[in-house]
Amino acid sequence: MSITWDIYPASELESAASEWNALCTATAAMPFLETLYLLPLLHYFGDGRERLCLGRRDGELVAGALVTPAALGRWQTFQPSQLPLGAWIQKSDEILEELLATLTRQLPGFAISVGATQIDPRFTRRPANGRQLASIDYIETAWIDVEGSFDDFWAQRGKNLRTNVRKQRAKLEDEGIQLSLDILTDAASVEAAVREFGSLEASGWKAGAGTAVQLGTPQGDFYRDMLTAFCARQRGEIWRYRFGESVVAMDFSILSGDTIVVLKTAFDATHKTVSPATLLHHDAFRALFERGTIRRIEFYGRVMEWHTRWTTQQRTLFHTTFFRWPLLLALRERVNARRTDGAAATEPTST
Repeated sequence: MSITWDIYPASELESAASEWNALCTATAAMPFLETLYLLPLLHYFGDGRERLCLGRRDGELVAGALVTPAALGRWQTFQPSQLPLGAWIQKSDEILEELLATLTRQLPGFAISVGATQIDPRFTRRPANGRQLASIDYIETAWIDVEGSFDDFWAQRGKNLRTNVRKQRAKLEDEGIQLSLDILTDAASVEAAVREFGSLEASGWKAGAGTAVQLGTPQGDFYRDMLTAFCARQRGEIWRYRFGESVVAMDFSILSGDTIVVLKTAFDATHKTVSPATLLHHDAFRALFERGTIRRIEFYGRVMEWHTRWTTQQRTLFHTTFFRWPLLLALRERVNARRTDGAAATEPTST
């Protein structure tokens, strides 16, 4: 039987929370795809045009999405920068192309395409390109499998990382500086911690770019409200690293089952020569290994050089767009090809 989509204003997500979260837990099980994360995200970054889409087969909920208009007739998943994956969940045995095709025909107005952005192949099988569907790579992302002891894990890391951590720790301790890790889980501590995090970001390039987390801005207030909600349910952690009494590095993290997702990292740029974020991760990862309940650490950002010091595990997130007619995809590919050819033609030739 084909998929039938029920489509509502996204403000109805709270009413559908039980059903949405049950599907999320049974499929992706990522904390940032639960309503606990999505509701404050919609509050601070939605513009009112978002739609909640619930896909059913024989009455059973098999897919859910938050979508928003991208241009005339074009829709895509709700994707503010604070959301690691697109707001799309589905049962693993469902076919992404079929879900997008049926959603395209049932969205309000006259949709000509629907894009599912930043999709994780761990939960959704990547479709092959076809006459009406195009899938492209997005980024490589990394994770750590928490297996065995931390000492064994640490012994497998590169010599440079192990040596640098040892030297940095010895240098600071020789100067009489005590190193300490706080793991904050109390909801009452979140607001002050978000303020401290913002101060760390303000010490670096994000201050000049205007992207530092600051209370009183949508981004700062979102992280305060979201982390407060997760901590109130014993599912949020703020890692805070100190040199003596000075806070020098912090991470925001949230949990689902045996997985912890590191959302954001900040450090004091005035101490960058001793890599406070690296020291933070060394001690925090050790604590996770010793806790015994965490089996996976997810980063979900683009793989950076520092990630590769901690893990060799990577996978490719992808975007997929379904077009109502094959001609639309053919035209888009032709335009993209011309742009590529034009860019190549303007590059200077070497002599």
